[in-house]
Amino acid sequence: MISVLIADDQTMVRQSFRAVLDAQDDIRVVGEAADGAEAVSGCAELSPDVVLMDVRMPGVDGVEATRRILGTGGAVRVLMLTTFDIDEYVYGALRAGASGFLLKDAPLDDLVVAVRVVAAGNALFAPSVTRRLIGEFAVRGQAAEPGARGRSGISDLTERETEVLRLVAKGLSNKEIAEVLVIAEQTAKTHVSRVFGKLGARDRAQAVVAAYEAGIVVPGR
Repeated sequence: MISVLIADDQTMVRQSFRAVLDAQDDIRVVGEAADGAEAVSGCAELSPDVVLMDVRMPGVDGVEATRRILGTGGAVRVLMLTTFDIDEYVYGALRAGASGFLLKDAPLDDLVVAVRVVAAGNALFAPSVTRRLIGEFAVRGQAAEPGARGRSGISDLTERETEVLRLVAKGLSNKEIAEVLVIAEQTAKTHVSRVFGKLGARDRAQAVVAAYEAGIVVPGR
């Protein structure tokens, strides 16, 4: 059973999402929050598997709430809800550790699928979409930070692992990485897992953020 906490400042949105999710045999909504602060306290109390987090909320917004929730080191995964597919908050949400994002006007069936995907430990969107998002923010100059190349884990990567991270950031799947490097798909999967481990990344989304920030991948090249 997947437990979910819904954080959104609009009551009708929360009720709509709750009705759809509670109707599923494998999903149970354990709580609601009207702002980021309530989401943080709700996670501490209820320990949900997934948090549906609205990006923009009064007081503590979704990005800051995500940062606080995931900063505790728990197993909860955060799925951001946003109005626009390219939103200035999206990059911040990914850096904070969110596992993906979903448009608020997406079909409700997509919401159910998204919760299951994130709960299973996967990023919500395809690597190619991840690349487009991070690339957009990197081009705007929002991705790079001073000293990012020395961020935790990057210097620990082997030459092969660095190449694997570069391919992940370019949007390649494990199978495609295996084809490029002429290795078995299982070997590629092992390399990817080791990269995630060294970076402390939960999924491809966070690994791509690290790659762009460290300058391992440059938009447009």
